[in-house]
Amino acid sequence: MNYNHQTPRYVLVIEQIKGKISSGEWETGERLPSETDLAKDLRVSRNTVREALRILEEENIIIRRHGVGTFVNQKSVFSGGIEELFSITEMIEREGKKPGTKLLFSGLVEPHSDDIEELQLQEEEKVLLVKRVRTADGVPLVYCVDKLSANLLKEDYHFSEESMLHSLQEEAGITISYARADIKTLGYHDEISKILECGPDTPLLILRQVHYDLADRPILYSLNFFKSDQITFNVYRKRSL
Repeated sequence: MNYNHQTPRYVLVIEQIKGKISSGEWETGERLPSETDLAKDLRVSRNTVREALRILEEENIIIRRHGVGTFVNQKSVFSGGIEELFSITEMIEREGKKPGTKLLFSGLVEPHSDDIEELQLQEEEKVLLVKRVRTADGVPLVYCVDKLSANLLKEDYHFSEESMLHSLQEEAGITISYARADIKTLGYHDEISKILECGPDTPLLILRQVHYDLADRPILYSLNFFKSDQITFNVYRKRSL
């Protein structure tokens, strides 16, 4: 390995490892050599290798399994900007895959305290709860929990679309203008991970959103649980001058 005096050695190690992965020398799911063997092969210290692996793990390029080893992580198939308001159907179709839906539950329920706060519900107001699994080419991708104020919907409203946003516009005459969102991570969950066919080493990404209509009314409160090895969210940040 040729070193530039101004380039930290761990950066060069990162480039070497990325090169082996991108060239196919190390494939998805393959176990990497031990830190000792990597240090020997790349002629660097174990501390340098350890720092490089730490950064690669933060970038989700590798995954460490305690007591087992370090592996090449699965590359995300789907990606989206967190500043972009998109439907899951659109996201799946953009990647050339066929969206599908498995409806688990749909009906009126009593709201939780979070529902009352986020949707600004009145006393004794119920919510329409919809639970679905969204699939891409038949493979589970997202577990969706959507809640809407029942008072905003017609009595004969029936959710029948792939896209919740499209259904609201076409069947209820409600146009979603924008959403407030945040992302959190969740480890293995007994129920949801099984629904999404995730193993214990695959964390979940939770996209929590409150959608507002053109009159700034909160309409839809949703929790979307994504398989973290299948999707990457990004954000574009611009420096204010």
